[in-house]
Amino acid sequence: MARHPKRRQAGRRSPFAAAALIGIGLLLTGGIYAGASAAMAATSDNTAPTASMGNADNGKKLFQANCATCHGLNLQGTENGPSLVGVGELAVHFQVSTGRMPLQAQGPQAPQKPVQFTEAQIADIGAFVQSVAPGPSYPDNRIIDGQGDVARGAELFRINCAMCHNVAAAGGALTEGKYAPNIHTTSALNIYAAMVTGPQNMPVFNNMNLTPEDKRDIISSLLWLQQNESPGGYGLGDLGPVSEGLFIWIFGIGTLIAVTVWITAKSN
Repeated sequence: MARHPKRRQAGRRSPFAAAALIGIGLLLTGGIYAGASAAMAATSDNTAPTASMGNADNGKKLFQANCATCHGLNLQGTENGPSLVGVGELAVHFQVSTGRMPLQAQGPQAPQKPVQFTEAQIADIGAFVQSVAPGPSYPDNRIIDGQGDVARGAELFRINCAMCHNVAAAGGALTEGKYAPNIHTTSALNIYAAMVTGPQNMPVFNNMNLTPEDKRDIISSLLWLQQNESPGGYGLGDLGPVSEGLFIWIFGIGTLIAVTVWITAKSN
């Protein structure tokens, strides 16, 4: 009898269809996430003012309502907070735009937390502080444009900053519960502000320590790190050889031991 070829069942899918659909879904999800992250980063970097344009009168009202309890009505300081004479609007922007101020509770240092004021309100408070007792102000746009010498900036960062912030800008522990924060999401303006105003445990880098061009190069190198993924793959927090060695010991060697035990058990 002649054999009739089997007809493919209607509606039957290729065994690779599910894998292809999953791959397409992952690619689309990853692309959307990457695009959204880049858009958010660009927005956060461009919202900070780079020139003093706040309203000191509005800033005075905001300061009296939210800051004077600790820092005094005339910025003279109290038992609960230091004097703000001479800190300037740049220090105000750094502390308030990162959520460190107003302080939630006394501790070794002020942690970052959700911001309580708009950019306009922060500029107003800074303008009031600047009008009462002037200090460091916003830099020229060129300093924070991210177009400096990235390689030279990375070298300067390693020499001057990496002992606290880690060579990959991932932060690190200090003494007595203090710590150097990571700089992976810090804006160019706040990186400059930290160098110029020396918040909390950070030293002040004036133009004798680091020239404006040095600061520009350091900022450019840090922005490059923020915008480029680790070329070595998963960074494990960028904490250095200790975390990497621990990961290899626990997961790498642990997996080898588990496979060895499994093979031995099967052979027996």
